[in-house]
Amino acid sequence: MQLTDTRIRSAKSMPKTYKLSDGGGMYLLVSPDGSRYWRMDYRFAGKRRTLALGVYPTLTLSEARARREAARASLADGVDPGVVKKATKRAAKLSGENTFEVVAREWIANQHKRLSQAYCALIVTRLEADIFPEIGSRPVADVDAAELLAALRKVEKRGVIETTLRLRQTCGQVFRYAIATGRAKRDPSADLKGALKSPGRPRGRKAMPLDEVPNFLAALRAYEGDPRTRLALHLTVLTFARTTELRAARWSEFEGLEGINPVWRVPAERMKMRREHIVPLAPQAVAVLQELRALPHSEASTLLFPSPSREGYMSNNTMLFAMYRMGYHSRATVHGFRAMASTALNEMGFRPDVIERQLAHEEQNAVRAAYNRAEYLGERRAMMNHWADHLDALAAGNVLPFKAKHPG
Repeated sequence: MQLTDTRIRSAKSMPKTYKLSDGGGMYLLVSPDGSRYWRMDYRFAGKRRTLALGVYPTLTLSEARARREAARASLADGVDPGVVKKATKRAAKLSGENTFEVVAREWIANQHKRLSQAYCALIVTRLEADIFPEIGSRPVADVDAAELLAALRKVEKRGVIETTLRLRQTCGQVFRYAIATGRAKRDPSADLKGALKSPGRPRGRKAMPLDEVPNFLAALRAYEGDPRTRLALHLTVLTFARTTELRAARWSEFEGLEGINPVWRVPAERMKMRREHIVPLAPQAVAVLQELRALPHSEASTLLFPSPSREGYMSNNTMLFAMYRMGYHSRATVHGFRAMASTALNEMGFRPDVIERQLAHEEQNAVRAAYNRAEYLGERRAMMNHWADHLDALAAGNVLPFKAKHPG
């Protein structure tokens, strides 16, 4: 006799487990503690087997019958329904483990040997803000181009076109990693070429024209804000280091400040390309460091630019906002000092290889990068000294000889 909901609800628990049959091999197993389980007995390959269908009342009578009929259909096709259940359960488990967010975080973790910790953190922040809330919980293999485009469109609507394109590129790298590790078949980001807005003509980070440098240096000398900010800007101009490298600099990274060959060794873990970078320091840079060291509380800090911020050191916008107050809003950026120095030093006649190495740019030619490990320290020191002297001359209203003398 088939079961009814009334009969199931009225079934009493007994000292021993008993069955209430519904036909077709399915029954409700009632345990002494009152728990009730749907089971189905069947035969496959000559052996008696039992399939667990679910727990009552989470699985209703009608739902249990639907699962029984699906199992009988599998048997009719010559397939063991127990094997089907295991495969389905395993697929669900894998889908949960291989969500876009899980794969993305795994990919990022694998980049820590190649990219700096700060850059990896930036990637995570962007994904957490705009991508994970949209597709993070989806199995990476199931995300299609339309879903990815919808997520990116929300970013695009904020007007941050460059960020949108960078996110598409990052998502593409995650999908390709998923393909390489056997968790996806294709990269849907490849279908979005031309679907997103173009950033237009590349503007770059505004570099200060060289004829503006004397005015800037005068404004910097007259800056009335935090002296650490003024010294940070001065050191940036002298070393043309990346702001992320300078803001987090530690006193332990500076060597020989009292000698004739002082250097700043930026450790690999703080460099974008995970390679130690050496900055030869001109006397003018050493003087800035000495002034910085003399400021109150500097001796007690391991950092050049300590701050109560979450990072513990000067924020990303401190120097930029100082430039705004000095009248350079939309006219120049802190990062632009790198381009300004590169342009000037190339015009002065310094070798491009030397300039690029001082800028800590990655060699684009893989074969050349593998063999060209020269540091050019002698030439770089001469170049950095000349650059500092050139800035002093500009500040004084003079110009040093245009072509620089350099060794080799």
